[in-house]
Amino acid sequence: MPTFTLVAGARPNFMKIAPIIHAFQKQQQTLSDLHFRLIHTGQHYDKKMSGDFFEQLNIPEPHANLGGGGGTQAEQTAAIMVAFEKELMENPCDLVLVVGDVTSTLACSITAKKLCIDVAHVEGGIRSGDLTMPEEINRMVTDSITDHFFTTSEIANENLRKSGFAEEKIHFVGNTMIDTLLANLPRLQQPEGELFKQLNPRNYFVMTMHRPANVDQEHKLKAMIQAILEGTGDLPIVFPVHPRTAKNLEAIGIQDDRLHMCEPLGYLEFNYLVKNAKAVITDSGGITEEASVMNVPCITLRDNTERAETIHLGTNELVGTDPAKLKPYLEKIMDGEWKQYQGIPLWDGKTAERIVSILQKAYTV
Repeated sequence: MPTFTLVAGARPNFMKIAPIIHAFQKQQQTLSDLHFRLIHTGQHYDKKMSGDFFEQLNIPEPHANLGGGGGTQAEQTAAIMVAFEKELMENPCDLVLVVGDVTSTLACSITAKKLCIDVAHVEGGIRSGDLTMPEEINRMVTDSITDHFFTTSEIANENLRKSGFAEEKIHFVGNTMIDTLLANLPRLQQPEGELFKQLNPRNYFVMTMHRPANVDQEHKLKAMIQAILEGTGDLPIVFPVHPRTAKNLEAIGIQDDRLHMCEPLGYLEFNYLVKNAKAVITDSGGITEEASVMNVPCITLRDNTERAETIHLGTNELVGTDPAKLKPYLEKIMDGEWKQYQGIPLWDGKTAERIVSILQKAYTV
């Protein structure tokens, strides 16, 4: 029977890998010879950025932690590749499954292929067209050596076809991140603390920012937050602060009674806030998917997106990184005139089952 190595490294990976692990565990109940190893690359090593997700999403302890966190992107990539090569040499497998578009995705894909091991890429084929984003490089390189693409949308399928990949390599299965969301909706929980007890449903905003285009230039970050404050009436804004953003916020010294900055939240707590928010303002790709499925208005502070289906069929709007463009969108939200979620094909909570079924058939002799 086949052996699969599943890789997770950064916070977004854990939501995507969790349902795949659960689907493998379910299959193992009837196929005891089906084996998998879970490898944590250690790319995110802070408990709030990593550990809580294993606990909240019921992910087993990884078989190995490669300890690849810290340093520059090149240093991190190198550290993960060296450690993962050793892992694969000591524990051979039939296929390495990677998810998303982080440094770990790229590093482990290259390492596997150089050892002549097949690679499956969950979220294959998504593209922003923006080569200044490290994630876009990671996607393109990973996809160029992938054997099985597990895609989230017809847009991703078409991107792969245009790049010349064979149809039999492309598996349109849906979105494992939405598997995790739908499975955990009944378990979402209010964060602890007086601030969160005082929030009224549909009467506050949730905001996240971490991309260099928004947070690396202090004057631009200040202008963006001021524009958000001006356009949100008297409603509170809850801002879980990414470590990257915290330093720059401290430098600009922006303060307002309505702006509530807090530590990064666990998965169940953060999505509780999103589900009950009036709207979300973000520069994260994954949050646009979750907000859409929960039918919560979403503004994306980016000039491009690799998740165009959240705009066409979801609740997301691409506003850009110019603070001056925010006003009409915020007015629409405040007036209750935002578009509704229309449903995205195969985002139904069964994606991981499809993935494991496909792999089982492909690698069982």
